Amino acid sequence: MGIMLAFAPFIVFAIVDRLVGSTEGLVAGAVVSAALLLRDWLTPGRSPKVLEIGTVLLFGGLALYALLGGANWSIVGVRLRVDAGLLAIVLLSMAIGRPFTMQYAREEVAPEFWDSPEFRRTNYVITGIWALAFAVLVAADLVLLYMPEIPPRASIIATILALVGAVKFTGWYPGRTRAAA
Repeated sequence: MGIMLAFAPFIVFAIVDRLVGSTEGLVAGAVVSAALLLRDWLTPGRSPKVLEIGTVLLFGGLALYALLGGANWSIVGVRLRVDAGLLAIVLLSMAIGRPFTMQYAREEVAPEFWDSPEFRRTNYVITGIWALAFAVLVAADLVLLYMPEIPPRASIIATILALVGAVKFTGWYPGRTRAAA
């Protein structure tokens, strides 16, 4: 549940972006991500997570730029920036040796398993699948931006399939790994 809640800023952004506007969506995403980060700082036994810190920086930075710099991005242009930022956060988490899923998995897995090679490998694989899903989102945004002859429905379908696939894989893979061990 924790990992799905971490994506709330992106969901709020998408809704507000669609209904009100891109700058408002970025501000809403920044507020929700800041609230999640604050919750982790103030709740005993919780700690800020790489994804939540990155999300605050992403939405906060884009919102400030949009507000102060007078950015005039298209809806697709804003989505591309948000999706590319999310992909960068996920890839960076892997590059620094802290795949973003590991912090959420530690909330559900006993501490004696945290240092096992299987636990680390499982989290790298799951984080890799999320990176792939976000790469699909970036590609779908690029198609919308640079190939307007392709129906927007194709991008929407690709986005939904990528995200649903990542969610399903995240639920399925740890059980498969445990069963194989």
